[in-house]
Amino acid sequence: MRILVVGGGGREHALCWAIAASPLCDKLYCAPGNAGIAQEAECVAIGAEDIDGLVAFARQERIDYVVVGPEAPLVLGLADRLAEAGIKAFGPSAAAAALEGSKGFMKDLCASYDIPTAAYARFTEAEAAKAYIRDRGAPIVVKADGLAAGKGVTVAMTLAEAEAAVEAALLDAAFGTAGAELVIEEYLEGEEASFFALVDGESALPLITAQDHKQVGDGDSGPNTGGMGAYSPAPVMTEARQEEVMARIILPTVAAMKAEGRPYKGVLYAGLMVTPKGGLKLLEYNVRFGDPECQVLMMRLKSDLLPALIATSDGALSNFDLRWYDAAALTVVMAAKGYPGAYEKGSAIRGLDAAAEGDEVVVFHAGTKKGPDGEILADGGRVLGVTALAPSIAEAQARAYRAVDRIDWPQGFCRHDIGWRAVGR
Repeated sequence: MRILVVGGGGREHALCWAIAASPLCDKLYCAPGNAGIAQEAECVAIGAEDIDGLVAFARQERIDYVVVGPEAPLVLGLADRLAEAGIKAFGPSAAAAALEGSKGFMKDLCASYDIPTAAYARFTEAEAAKAYIRDRGAPIVVKADGLAAGKGVTVAMTLAEAEAAVEAALLDAAFGTAGAELVIEEYLEGEEASFFALVDGESALPLITAQDHKQVGDGDSGPNTGGMGAYSPAPVMTEARQEEVMARIILPTVAAMKAEGRPYKGVLYAGLMVTPKGGLKLLEYNVRFGDPECQVLMMRLKSDLLPALIATSDGALSNFDLRWYDAAALTVVMAAKGYPGAYEKGSAIRGLDAAAEGDEVVVFHAGTKKGPDGEILADGGRVLGVTALAPSIAEAQARAYRAVDRIDWPQGFCRHDIGWRAVGR
């Protein structure tokens, strides 16, 4: 098969790494890719949101199957356009991608179909939103309705912070059209976890559990990021809780989307809160693999990924199964200094070959490019995902940080406590 992966981050490197190993894959392209992905696939200079360019390339190169990594092209209708061109794709239609493309849609769906989530209200007027906040009190969560590149959520611990978030979105247009409507919801306390399932429109196949670290600093301090690390399995997601997620959240959502005329096909990523009393609530849905959770999932996957993706697209998951390594996996994200604020691009990264350890440590590239002399240069905020496999999370943690220490990149930084919740259990 001739395969095209869309995207250029750490998630897409992990997907390309897994797909390239499939005996079904004869030729692998990635658009736009990065310096690490270029070791697995032929990279083509087409942006992930260039829908016309991607469809034209898929036609020209007789692509058999397209795997869409990021959410933006899905929300823009890439899967629909490919279907019109007679090309199979992994990823939901634009109508189904509204689960991530509109937080208001997702919350309304939960309310209509009794799917447990935080109490909320939707607003387009700043004064009405601020009145609601004053009535509810702080802490409270303010979310831009649309896609805001991971920057549209404010967990406000004070009324002033919440009102400022409202003004930034609705009055100052800080998030453009993505922030033209807000979802304001109750603040939930507890431990966050990630849950993934492949969905073929009717059936859902749960994947192994994972947990990421959103905040930039050790001890879960500082501003939220796209993710500074992840590990799998997530001890907080016991077998009983996994069954509860499937029964109360995933399967009702699959049925609801079908009933709404928006059948969902692709990977469904549920961001969950495990409350102090042990209850589960849905924080958000993503319509793609998480990043950096995808890296730990791919490291633990024993089965061929490609047939699972194709079965998802074909509506053939009901009798499908996946095999996983019993070992744990842990990813440490190395980011450019200054991230998630302003950061510089173009610094050289050395020691990547020394960091790798066969199948036990893989350095997935998230934001890199090749320099004029073939050197690897930083080209993003999150730049590398150093991922280790080991018998336990503690051993995977130690192995990943040993690999980090072998990388020579003075302009980069990382958290030093990825996996601390699991290791401390």
